[in-house]
Amino acid sequence: MKSLKACCAALLLILATPALAGYKSSMDIVDTAASAEQFQTLIAAAKAAGLAGALKGDGPLTVFAPTDDAFGALPAGTIETLLKRENQEQLANILKYHVIAGAVGSDALADGARLETLAGVDAVISKTENGFNIENARIVATDIDASNGVIHVIDRVILPATQMSRTDAAQAIERAIDSGVPMFNHGDAAGTVAVYTAVSERLVREGGLTAAERARLEMGLRKAAGAHNARSGAWQLRYALDDVFDSLHGGGQMQASRQMSR
Repeated sequence: MKSLKACCAALLLILATPALAGYKSSMDIVDTAASAEQFQTLIAAAKAAGLAGALKGDGPLTVFAPTDDAFGALPAGTIETLLKRENQEQLANILKYHVIAGAVGSDALADGARLETLAGVDAVISKTENGFNIENARIVATDIDASNGVIHVIDRVILPATQMSRTDAAQAIERAIDSGVPMFNHGDAAGTVAVYTAVSERLVREGGLTAAERARLEMGLRKAAGAHNARSGAWQLRYALDDVFDSLHGGGQMQASRQMSR
C-alpha cells in the first residue's frame, strides 16, 4: 500500500507538469520552473540568494529541483531563516548543491555516479528499487527541458555535508599516518589499510578538496582494493595520502617518525 501511494504521488507530480516533460521549452530554467507551479519556494530562494540571474543565463545547467513540499518538509523556521539577508551566502551554497554545470540527462544517471555541483562538492547518485536518488533525495521526474538546461524533480532538499577546512584535512591525514605507521611497522598492515581507507573516504566526502586531490585519493583507494596483499595496499594508500598532504600543506614533508618500514 505504501509503495502504491508513493507511485501515485510521483505520477501526480509528473502529471502536474504535462507541458514540460520531454518538451524543449523556449523558456529558461527559472521561467520553466515557474510555469510548473511546484517550485515557488525554490524560485524565491534563488532570488534571495542572488542566483536567479545565473539560472536564467546561457547555461547549460542541470538543476535537481526540490518541490514546494520538499522545502516544506524542512524543520520549522528553516526557510524563513535562510531567506534572511544575513544568511544569503549559506542559502546560495545550499542551492548550488542542486546545480550541475552542463546538461545531465536521465541517461547519464547511474549507480555510484558522482556529479560535481556548483558548490564544489560532489553529489552521489544511487540506484534504488524505485529509480534513482541523488544523495538523500528521490528523483521523481526527469528531463524537463529548458532553453538553457534541464530540470530533474526531487522530493527532498539535499544538504551538503559539512566540509572540513584544508587545514583540518591536512591534520586528519597526519593523525591517520601517526596511527597507521606503528601498526604497519609492527606487522599489522591490514589495520593500517583500515585506518588509511577510513580517512581517505572521509576526505573524499567532506575534505574540501580540489577535484584533482579527490581523484588522487580515489585512485589510491582503487589500487589498494586491487592490491595483492595488505602491505601493498597500505603503501598505495600512503602514497595517495602523502600526495594530497603535500598539496594541502604547500609541499610540507612528513616527519621521520611517520615513515613506514619497507
